[in-house]
Amino acid sequence: MRQAKLLFIICSLFALLPAAIHARAQTPPKPMLLVLAKKDETLAIIDPSTLRVIAKVPAGGNPHEVIASLDGRTAWISNYGNGSLHTITVVDLVHRKVEKTIDLGPIWGPHGLTFEDGHVWFTAEREKLIGRIDPRTESVDFLLGTGQTGTHMLWVSPDATQIVTVNVGSGTMDLFQRNPVGPTADHGGPPSKAGGTAIHAPDTTPVPDWNQSIVKVGGLPEGFDVIPDSSGHAQTIWAANAKEGTISVIDFPQRKVVATIDAQVPTANRLRFTPDHRLALVSRENSGELTVLDVATRRVIKRALIGTGAAGILMDPDGLRAYVSCSPDSKVIVFDLKTLAITGTIHPGREPDGLAWAAAESP
Repeated sequence: MRQAKLLFIICSLFALLPAAIHARAQTPPKPMLLVLAKKDETLAIIDPSTLRVIAKVPAGGNPHEVIASLDGRTAWISNYGNGSLHTITVVDLVHRKVEKTIDLGPIWGPHGLTFEDGHVWFTAEREKLIGRIDPRTESVDFLLGTGQTGTHMLWVSPDATQIVTVNVGSGTMDLFQRNPVGPTADHGGPPSKAGGTAIHAPDTTPVPDWNQSIVKVGGLPEGFDVIPDSSGHAQTIWAANAKEGTISVIDFPQRKVVATIDAQVPTANRLRFTPDHRLALVSRENSGELTVLDVATRRVIKRALIGTGAAGILMDPDGLRAYVSCSPDSKVIVFDLKTLAITGTIHPGREPDGLAWAAAESP
């Protein structure tokens, strides 16, 4: 009887084994926090539950911004060098090593990065343009000029029909809207000089044109963020002007500034909305003050001392915390978005700046 019972238990365990293996395979990979240390030229991989650095990987020369692929297996890092470098470093997050370096050739000063529509999008300051990389071929397959000085950060809509960039030197925002693909030039439609779609045999892929609106904001704008509508398209943009310490509120459909907030944030470096767009956080490059604004009332509700200077801001997807790089202090602070207080500190290396989330698997 005991042997029969033992045999039944063993068979039951074997029966459950495939389900357990399947469940493990379906378990979402553990999210990791990525932080660039500019002076160390490293990428720190951090466990957000313990705030401990679990690995450091070379990040290429003068790294400034980082993003992760949707599957969490790779990180893409812009090697900026104030316009003196022209590479993007790709890091294998699974095995925690540099996978390759993509040479952009004559495209100098890559900075802002985002991952949308299956592509890596980037800005290039020296060339005054926006570029796009196909991760499958690891080559640039799209370029769009801004004609503005200091094209720095960017936002791309999920369907890649809208692009927003900030141009620090020109004191402007670029608002791009892709024209719908209609009749092509080869079939009686308007030519590209009139903003029309064009094709050329033997490649019959339509090449749509873009409408560009240049919106003048304040002096030395750098940090900005976008509030989208329900379809993911840009509705409202807040841009922080480092020279005057103000925030320009831009209506994307109207293509104009509709309000200016006297937030008193001179040397503003980054501006980020919380996931629910209820709060806006502004970091300041030459001040240890983190400014929190209520988006609905457009009023400052908190000025928190976090260090001697700050740069990159990253929101926790659950909307509970923000991570802010205090570059001069070589630390990242964890900021509770309910209590508006510091709840933790991370030491990723010297001069931290760009941050990103990655659902990286363990090696």
